[in-house]
Amino acid sequence: MDKNSDRLTLVPYFPNEKQTLKWYQDPKICKQVDNIDTVYDLTKLRRMYEYLSVHGWCYYIQYQGKLIGDCTLLKDGEISIVICKEHQNLHLGRKCVDKLVQLARIQKMTQVKAHIYDFNIQSKKMFTRMGFKEQQPDWYSYDL
Repeated sequence: MDKNSDRLTLVPYFPNEKQTLKWYQDPKICKQVDNIDTVYDLTKLRRMYEYLSVHGWCYYIQYQGKLIGDCTLLKDGEISIVICKEHQNLHLGRKCVDKLVQLARIQKMTQVKAHIYDFNIQSKKMFTRMGFKEQQPDWYSYDL
């Protein structure tokens, strides 16, 4: 296991717009996550977190005491993860996905899935290295 991942924890969602809006003001993040060419405003951010927290288990990713992103396991088994640009490529996403897979097992799910756009090579590599298989274009799944 990567030495950085032991300093990573998932913190249950709570409103923290001052911090989180910064992540979703990054056009590259918005493109990777939603395939959009615009950034989030406060209204869209609030709607997103409301949806995620009502329809699943939403967490902030805390690394070395600092919030660096968020991740969610929806009740239908879909996993989503966002890590701010400065903390990408440190193998922190793998640890988050591992924790969400453990949660899915606790919830008696039989499969988890991730929606990954074809151009998001970084996420595709991470999920496939973890054992996720492409089931249809842009959708990867992992049987539990």
